[in-house]
Amino acid sequence: MFLVLLSVGMSLVVFSLVLFTYYSVWVIVLPFVDSDHVLHKYFLSREYSVILPGIAAVVLLLCIGAFTAVVMWKNRKPKKVD
Repeated sequence: MFLVLLSVGMSLVVFSLVLFTYYSVWVIVLPFVDSDHVLHKYFLSREYSVILPGIAAVVLLLCIGAFTAVVMWKNRKPKKVD
């Protein structure tokens, strides 16, 4: 069980590292490279560098809001009737 958790954790770390490196090169390095360079064919166009993180932020906020709503719904106390 420990090895499964370790491999899942390492996979998430490697995925995050690859995603961070890809996005950093896409946003920081690529604007300074000539548009006819071969490196440009490995990346999406520049407008997606703003659209995709925006969509990810909206999805993240929706998940946080849904989680908060579920927790508050399950923890509500019934009113006492005297």
